[in-house]
Amino acid sequence: MPVKCKHRSLVGWALGGLAAATLLLAGPALAQAPATTPSGLPVPRYVVLKYGEVNARQGPDEQHRLLWIYKAKGLPVQVVAETREWRRICDPEGGLAWVHKRTTDGRRTAMRVQDSPLPLRASPKPESRTSAYLAGRSIANLDKCEKGWCRLKADGASGWAPEGEIWGAKEALQCPEGR
Repeated sequence: MPVKCKHRSLVGWALGGLAAATLLLAGPALAQAPATTPSGLPVPRYVVLKYGEVNARQGPDEQHRLLWIYKAKGLPVQVVAETREWRRICDPEGGLAWVHKRTTDGRRTAMRVQDSPLPLRASPKPESRTSAYLAGRSIANLDKCEKGWCRLKADGASGWAPEGEIWGAKEALQCPEGR
């Protein structure tokens, strides 16, 4: 009997508008805590999906049921648990699944989850002039975050956005049932 899988609505997420074509390494966004994980890295932490198609499984093994297929290269996801070879991730829609570690990359992106465009400011102040817009439901490179603001870059444009307006920046666990 064929495996049933659903494609998450992430399938339709496009890298449009101010969306990222290439990814840049972000500075240290998470405080370094004593690691007790197989990778030695803190959990939770953000990574991106490395490929245009990534299988999401019910458990940490290829024998586990396929839940869906992510079709969004560069999608920011939060690692909420891990084994030596697998990462349990939380996606921007709150979905939890296991993906193989080879399908993720430590670079950082952020996503505007809402449909409306997000004004990016020339400096990290609400009264600063708008330097660009991040299209709704699009992804941009996350350069750095400081004092509640994050600098995003894509397609030669950059600007600052409030941390609460994007997904992929908050240090807190995004899927509480993820542990």
